Amino acid sequence: MNLLVAIKKNIPNTITCLNLLCGALACIFALKFDEEVLWGIEAYRAAFIMIAMAAVFDFLDGFAARLLNVVSAIGKELDSLCDCVSFGLAPGLIMYAMMQASSPDSWLCYSALLIPILGAVRLAKFNVDTRQATSFIGMPIPANAIFWIGFASWYANNLNTPLWVVIPLIVVVSLLMVSNIPMFSLKVKNLNFKQNYKVYFLVLAFFLFIFTSGLPGMAWTIIFYVLASIVDKD
Repeated sequence: MNLLVAIKKNIPNTITCLNLLCGALACIFALKFDEEVLWGIEAYRAAFIMIAMAAVFDFLDGFAARLLNVVSAIGKELDSLCDCVSFGLAPGLIMYAMMQASSPDSWLCYSALLIPILGAVRLAKFNVDTRQATSFIGMPIPANAIFWIGFASWYANNLNTPLWVVIPLIVVVSLLMVSNIPMFSLKVKNLNFKQNYKVYFLVLAFFLFIFTSGLPGMAWTIIFYVLASIVDKD
């Protein structure tokens, strides 16, 4: 019986560790940039896939913890540590590798590491801020990862873009994570439209942007999310 209880308690943590595994693989693929991996897929695209899988596991671990009624403080801390890798370090390394391909050996490429640094600060602030139970203050780190997947998919085909254009974007998006801008929650606890209409509109915007722009539409979705949060006064 004790063994079954132990297994039950660790199911969410196991799922969280799968998030970390995907994030670690994303980091490895990111540094390979345009080498072919995983059945001929370019490495940076494989990194996108790994981050997306990490996001799925990030959703499932919390869902499993609530379903099994085994929510724990350790699970919360483990989740943040894994998120820092999957949604902070991985997109940061993707941008670092692309900036290196654009401007080889430029020390300015290291500015991409601001993404995981401020991502870690954002997660630390979130863990100790009781005001963020039903909404966010600052951009959540998974949204950060979604933005960089979108931008990087465009940047990979436009490596002639000067670093003085890319670096301010890194600074602004990273600072959004640690800003005091209220942003509506992306968590859906039920299917009630009235309670979740903001999320439904964001999902609709996501599909519209993807349909019209392809993967770069993911970046436009996050821009829309930030602007909608700023405009919203609820």
